[in-house]
Amino acid sequence: MNKQEFVERLAERAGFTKKDARKALDTAVELIQQALAGNEPVNITGFGKFEPRARKASNRINPRTGEKFKVPAKVVPTFKPGRNLREIVGKKLKAVGAGDNLRVKRA
Repeated sequence: MNKQEFVERLAERAGFTKKDARKALDTAVELIQQALAGNEPVNITGFGKFEPRARKASNRINPRTGEKFKVPAKVVPTFKPGRNLREIVGKKLKAVGAGDNLRVKRA
């Protein structure tokens, strides 16, 4: 689902106009971004937790040239799904296949 489809479904379910639904979504995303940029986690009970997390510096190798280079430490946004979200997804979907051929299918 892309943003436009999400806005359409939100408008339909909540009884909003598409314009109001887009504004609500944009505002929610902006609030999450601002909180994370301020080093503040966002916990939405039943859905999950967004939080900034530090990633340590690492050494990598360019596979084409074999050249080694260093990736500096940085802060990245992370998301940890809540129990309700994990349960809903787990009931509706299943993993099939094995190894590199693992896929997601409807249960």
